[in-house]
Amino acid sequence: MRSPRGPGGDGRRVDVREWLGGIRLSGFMVIMLGLVVLGVLVLVPTVGTYLDQQSRIRALEHAVQLTQNEIDDLQAQSERWDDPAYITTQARERLYYVRPGEVVYLIDNDLSEAEQPREQAPVSDEVEQTRTDWMAQLVRSVTSAGAAQTAVAPGDAETPAP
Repeated sequence: MRSPRGPGGDGRRVDVREWLGGIRLSGFMVIMLGLVVLGVLVLVPTVGTYLDQQSRIRALEHAVQLTQNEIDDLQAQSERWDDPAYITTQARERLYYVRPGEVVYLIDNDLSEAEQPREQAPVSDEVEQTRTDWMAQLVRSVTSAGAAQTAVAPGDAETPAP
């Protein structure tokens, strides 16, 4: 038979009742332990609220900083519009204003040879009759589009490769 060994490994049995009986709790210790537990229960939600408020404060400070940067940019732009030279430059570039006596040249095809669009085949001079009734096809297309159950967003449709 094996003898039970205790934590010391010397073969003595540990009696739990004897061990618990050796702990003496005074009334003062019980009250202090109760106050510590009560303090923890009261402070844990308060600390959680404090940390939540701190994260909100940081988020709001970041939003204020972004707004301040935007205000600074708009003020700088407003100050630029107070300069008559800037107004003149914008009028010349955006609206093509010129001073009296100036000659302006606008270049239509300033693209390189490779970037210019290819010429299309000439349009026929003859009137041709279609094989289908275009009006009936138009009405069918409109009614089928109106009766569709789902709509496809313009960005969702796959575009064919050129």
